[in-house]
Amino acid sequence: MAVEIKEPEVKTDPVIDEMTKAGLQFGHKTSKTHPKMKPYIAGIRNTVHIFNLDKTKEKLEAALVFVESIVKEGKTLLLVGTKVQIRELVKNVAAECDIPFVTERWIGGTLTNFETIQKRVTYMKELEEKKKTGELEKYTKKEQAQFNKEIQELEKKYGGVRNLPRLPDAIFICDLDENNLALREAVKKEIKVVAICDTNIDPTPIDYVIPANDDAVSSMHYMLEKLRERIKNAKPHDTTGTN
Repeated sequence: MAVEIKEPEVKTDPVIDEMTKAGLQFGHKTSKTHPKMKPYIAGIRNTVHIFNLDKTKEKLEAALVFVESIVKEGKTLLLVGTKVQIRELVKNVAAECDIPFVTERWIGGTLTNFETIQKRVTYMKELEEKKKTGELEKYTKKEQAQFNKEIQELEKKYGGVRNLPRLPDAIFICDLDENNLALREAVKKEIKVVAICDTNIDPTPIDYVIPANDDAVSSMHYMLEKLRERIKNAKPHDTTGTN
């Protein structure tokens, strides 16, 4: 009687599978790779460096544990993502998690000249209140139009940090190639930095490195969704009205 030989079962990691489907593994061309990102690289495919997703998984979890800890302590996380393709995604995550954000161009001094930025935010709120109460109606139509335009411009620049009364305790940067100034300011003010690092980034100044593709929308969606889940779970649930 013939004995059936079974092939050994190959165990797969569902988290790694999800990351692969989202495209987290794809870095930049080998010519653009920063040498200090090499510990996070598994190999090369068609002249493109491929991330070691085991390390990405490990580092992402470490970053999320840190974020969860500061949220539980009632501290503030500032979310930054200014690439056009992820702006709405960043805004939605920030709105759902009730955290401050920056999705337009980083304004120099947002952290290092915080008091000046706060003055602009206060001025914006004052204009909004005057418009709401009808106080601007005493001006001519042309002047009202100018005020409305100014309010829109201020909202675009500072709307995401309108409820940031003090410097954040940590900053999460989605796209370091566009927001190196945000990183430099955070380091100068000794604010903890969590950042997604593609293969072209120097990870040295970053406290919590997440080695992954920062260009593909699917990759960014995956990581921001994980961030959203962790923040939502860490925040105290409103039990008002419950027995």
